[in-house]
Amino acid sequence: MLHINDLVFRIEGKLIFDGATVAVPAGHKVGIVGRNGVGKTTLLRLINGELSPDDGGISMPRTHRIGYVAQEAPGTDVSLIDWVLSADSERGALLAEAETAIDPHRIAEIQIRLTDIRAHAAPARAAQILAGLGFDETAQRRPCHAFSGGWRMRVALAAVLFLEPEVLLLDEPTNYLDMEGTLWLESYLRSYPETVLIVSHDRDLLNTVVGSILHVEKGRLTLYTGGYDQFEETRRERQRLELKLKKKQDDERRRIQAFIDRFRAKASKAKQAQSRVKALARMQPIAEQVDEHVAPFLLPNPEKMIASPILRLENAAVGYDNGPPVLTNLDLRIDHDDRIALLGQNGNGKSTFAKLISGKLAPTHGAVRGAAKIEVGYFAQHQLDELNPTKSPFDYMVELLPEATEAQRRARLGMFGFGVDKADTKCANLSGGEKARLLLAITAFHKPHLLILDEPTNHLDVDSREALIHALMAYEGAVVIISHDRHLVAATADRLWLVKGGSVEAYDGDIDSYRSELLAERSGRARSNAASESSSAGNGGGEDKVALQSRAEQRRAAAERRAEIAPLKKALEAADMTVTRLANEISKLDVILADADLYIAEPERVQKLAVQRGQLAQQLATAEETWLEAGEAYEQAKAAFEN
Repeated sequence: MLHINDLVFRIEGKLIFDGATVAVPAGHKVGIVGRNGVGKTTLLRLINGELSPDDGGISMPRTHRIGYVAQEAPGTDVSLIDWVLSADSERGALLAEAETAIDPHRIAEIQIRLTDIRAHAAPARAAQILAGLGFDETAQRRPCHAFSGGWRMRVALAAVLFLEPEVLLLDEPTNYLDMEGTLWLESYLRSYPETVLIVSHDRDLLNTVVGSILHVEKGRLTLYTGGYDQFEETRRERQRLELKLKKKQDDERRRIQAFIDRFRAKASKAKQAQSRVKALARMQPIAEQVDEHVAPFLLPNPEKMIASPILRLENAAVGYDNGPPVLTNLDLRIDHDDRIALLGQNGNGKSTFAKLISGKLAPTHGAVRGAAKIEVGYFAQHQLDELNPTKSPFDYMVELLPEATEAQRRARLGMFGFGVDKADTKCANLSGGEKARLLLAITAFHKPHLLILDEPTNHLDVDSREALIHALMAYEGAVVIISHDRHLVAATADRLWLVKGGSVEAYDGDIDSYRSELLAERSGRARSNAASESSSAGNGGGEDKVALQSRAEQRRAAAERRAEIAPLKKALEAADMTVTRLANEISKLDVILADADLYIAEPERVQKLAVQRGQLAQQLATAEETWLEAGEAYEQAKAAFEN
């Protein structure tokens, strides 16, 4: 069980937790919710031991491991699958020792322990987790540096899930996932047998995965049973009850005070009056329940409506630089009152499509025709990092309203929730949610006819997300949304477009039917994999031949046999690494040699590179033969072991 007892913690003098106490039973899944800035991430860091409390304490069994995604996977040459496998340090140490150990008894002990921790199934398990988070087999063998920060965050999440800690801490795990990845994570966490604490503002995740909600408010922790919807209902009912009790108590206090004031000076009533003074002093006042105010989003409507269609795509294609097109055969139109959500896995081209219709990318084929004088507002998550850390929201408003008065500038900021306490705060000191609010204010400043929002809710708390939904419903322009937040999509979009297979087409269904299709596809893949594993498992049977031995003797014998084939496996892995390295080097040369200008500017260099590529190709052919021979030897030894 995880115990948090009378926790007190301050940051730069600001009190974050004040006597916070809660107990989380082992194996429970808890969603941590609260407004932006109340200390949810700080709580995870305290549990993880990164921060030390000023008072109170956090305790759990000593044997429990904590898993926490603190940062993205490093940009190294290590492949994704190997980086995830490296998260299990015990497995890595045992495998390394197994390669050098010569004592048969120690070898047997190592192999028994490797069996106990399912070390030999670890690559398959790591691959399954990576696949669930959106990495196919080819991507899993690419180096970490080949992926952007958002994708490397997925790899870091995969490593923590692979470790299977007794206490799993997740901070907004769906921020970098598409809808398919989010659904996979929900399924994975539902069946996870250990304790899970999730900081999330995703209502669907909190309703489907967790059994309790831990509410962080005013320095205290309150645990509610059920998912998020039940938490909201229970909390409102508790507030109504406490308000009713407060009114009753206030009436009683007024009655007692009136008696004291009336009879304090009368000798015959002095004793009774004095007893009521003591009773009044003992009466603990019930705190008035006042919800923290959530600033609305007020999206300015277009000054002048444009006749439909405001944007038309005619046999358009789009891509990057001189590479192949990402999307082709785009024949679509956007009308002035459209509410469109883009569906599809990450990497299929949703953000590329958003850049195309926003004018950030030009079509490589066909045409994108916009109405005259169309104004487009484009919001993307990566733009949060581009905000100047030394500027304040007021500084940005000065640039946008150079001739306005200070009062007018502050009034415009107030429309997006920046009061006097935040308008002059430097961006470096704003929370993620506050930066998102500022970026939305900048995006909508020119009253766009078309508002394009690429994951606008990643840093917004639940109530701020609801405020954004209300703003979008009131907004009179067209909206195109990219979001994994199913609640946002269901509440705001009336048309769905599916980005898949290199194109974009209208999706005939709603968000629930799309979710069902994703679940059915994943279920089909899971059944296929299970059938394959079952077929492979059916080739075993070595245990039956030693049925007269004890269980310990069987495991020792099997461990010794595995130790015999370990060198063959090592040779196969080394050959595989050589093939991969040579293939990567050839690919890099091919990229350089594909530059037509290089043949004119540096013909001698081209000749040298061509010779180098030929040599590498010969080495690759030899390495592939070695790989095939090593694979055959290992498979034969493995088959003999299994039989």
